[in-house]
This record gives sequence, structure tokens and C-alpha cells, in this order.
Amino acid sequence: MTLLDAVIALLTVVYPLIVYLTLGHLSPGVLALILLAIYGARFIAQRRKSTTSPLPAWMFFTLASFAVLVFATGSGATLLYYPVVVNAMLFVLFGYSLRHPPTVIERIARIRDPDLPPSGVAYTRRVTIVWLAFFLANGSIALATAIAGDVSLWGLYNGFVAYVLMGALFAGEFLIRCRVRRA
Repeated sequence: MTLLDAVIALLTVVYPLIVYLTLGHLSPGVLALILLAIYGARFIAQRRKSTTSPLPAWMFFTLASFAVLVFATGSGATLLYYPVVVNAMLFVLFGYSLRHPPTVIERIARIRDPDLPPSGVAYTRRVTIVWLAFFLANGSIALATAIAGDVSLWGLYNGFVAYVLMGALFAGEFLIRCRVRRA
């Protein structure tokens, strides 16, 4: 991972916090342009890696379309749907990989263990299903917070609670994986 990749990943993660802290101080259009710049840089960085996958372009197009919508409407309320869009994209990405293996989780696992046994592949498929359920539930809660329109509630959930839940899922899966490997 390059420094640019790390910076883009960090900005992606803290974007809900940026929105929460600046909404009311910066126009939604400016925040949309920031989002567009973050994902534009990410897309360019991924294209430099000469990937043949259409996924980076699809993800950039989806987020760029969302940013243009926010910019066009000038609505802070529209901006609150960003976590919904991200969870929907991740749900589609993980679901697509489940139907067209290898799954996202298997690809990650093969970085550490290129000769993943069939039992490991089966395990990564189950973990992918768990992540699909997470993205569906998390996106639904993000949608409810956006519809409620309470920026404090939205910021609390999407800028903090969602990341705690994601971290708990990562940690829980890691502990289960360690136990499964020992068995």
C-alpha cells in the first residue's frame, strides 16, 4: 500500500466525520467536491495499477454520480445518504464475488495464504455471507439515520457506531479464524 492509498483510505473512513463537523460551515456542494476528489484520486491510483477489473470504474462512477447529485441539489440532506450508497456498493461487490468467485474475502485470504485449501475457500464464502448481512443491516440503519435527518444521530451512528461494529466483526472473525485454524 502506497502513502497515497493510505491517505485515500483514511479520508474515505473519516468522510462521515468530515461531513458531521463541517455541515453548516461548508456548503454541501463543497463537501460533494471533496468526495469527488477523494474518489477521483482513488480511481486514478487504482488505474495506475493497471487492473483489468471494471469494479474501480463502476465504484467511481457510482460515487461520482452521487457527488454530482449532492452538488446539483445543494442539499445537506442528500449528503446524509453517502453511507447508504457505500454500504449498497459493498453489498453489490461482495454479492457479485459470491456469485462469481473468488470472493473478496478469499482474495484477501490468498494474499497471506496463496495455497488456500478447499476448506479455507468454503470458510471465506461463509465469511463473505456474514459481511453481506452486515452491509445490509448497516446500510439499513444508515438509511434510517438519513431519513430521520438528525445530523447528530447520523454523525454518531455513521461516524462512530458503524466503525465500532465493523471493528467488532473484524475482531470476532479473526478470533474465530484462529480457533478454526487450530482445530
